[in-house]
Amino acid sequence: MQKNAPDFSLEGKVTLVTGASRGIGRACALACAAAGSDIVLGVRDVAASAGLVAELEGLGRKILAVELDIPNKAHIAQAVDAALGTFGRIDVLINNVGVAPGNLAELVEEKDLDEILDVNIKGTFLMTQAVGRQMIKRNGGRIINISSQAGTVALRGEAIYCMSKAAINHLTRCLAAEWAAYNVTVNTVSPTFIHTDGTAPFLSDADNRKATLDHIPLGRIGETDDVVGAVVFLASPAASLITGANLLVDGGWSVA
Repeated sequence: MQKNAPDFSLEGKVTLVTGASRGIGRACALACAAAGSDIVLGVRDVAASAGLVAELEGLGRKILAVELDIPNKAHIAQAVDAALGTFGRIDVLINNVGVAPGNLAELVEEKDLDEILDVNIKGTFLMTQAVGRQMIKRNGGRIINISSQAGTVALRGEAIYCMSKAAINHLTRCLAAEWAAYNVTVNTVSPTFIHTDGTAPFLSDADNRKATLDHIPLGRIGETDDVVGAVVFLASPAASLITGANLLVDGGWSVA
């Protein structure tokens, strides 16, 4: 490597990714493995993740799939214990799990409100707390929360989801301030609409797609590769002086 060149490698690291079975979480796991990291896959169904495990092992990495039902605190504790038992440490945590049942604010049902707040806020905090405690003991670590542009801009029909992501953005800043003394950085990546299985039904509608593109100055829907580049950067030594940041990967939506 050229002297003083930025170091984007995750060689020798252990990364835990929640919601790793598909979409952005799956892409994060693959990208971090490609950058050199061993991977702990937090998934709802371990057996169903066998294909992903094999793909990651094909990159020459050690892989552990753990059952993880967020925000179940017992599941979180068991997953963290399993990761520590196998690898001895967790260097990078990527909080990717999130739900977004949309509705106009006046029509939101309490069950949907509870689900969004439980998974997106409570679940993210409990997962971060469990891993953060280990990082504090080891005096180092990287935590990356997958948020959304919804935490910065207003999306009609997504008031509760927007609220939950705004909360994650501020939680990130608070934890960054608290844990900087332990060399633990905490940052957020906030994507716009990304082509995934989850967004396919919405984006396949021509009117929805056009309305979305009308908000994106760069003129295209995002791909998972657009998100994972930001994630790997924040997990790497090149980002060692960055904490409390919210990196918007939104094609300019938030500034248009």
